[in-house]
Amino acid sequence: MTVLAAYGGTAIVFFGLDFLWLTVLGIGFYRAEIGPLLLERPNLLPAAIFYLFYIAGLVGFAVLPAVNAGSWVWAVVAGVALGLLAYGTYDMTNLATLKGWSLNISLIDLAWGGFLSGSAALAGYLAVKLTQ
Repeated sequence: MTVLAAYGGTAIVFFGLDFLWLTVLGIGFYRAEIGPLLLERPNLLPAAIFYLFYIAGLVGFAVLPAVNAGSWVWAVVAGVALGLLAYGTYDMTNLATLKGWSLNISLIDLAWGGFLSGSAALAGYLAVKLTQ
């Protein structure tokens, strides 16, 4: 039950915040910075696969260790660290290999990944605590 609560709480916040970012808050920035690189419509299958595995990573590397330690701070710190690592890998690889990829998009996306992952890990931690 703990793993399900952790996954559910993490996923709800991650999906909700990322949907808001990608469709309302950040879309203008992405279009201005890398518009020619964007598909007209996102390919949802690879996105769904990423979300399923990434949420599992947040649960395994941030939420459950934080629950075991009894520390919401651990959930946030580990979530931010994983977000910086994962989004940093994506953004810095794109910056190194793609024409038209900007430093601005890498920095903003990196910050977003850290914030989003830390917030989602905290939500997963709180979801577990609410079920105990």
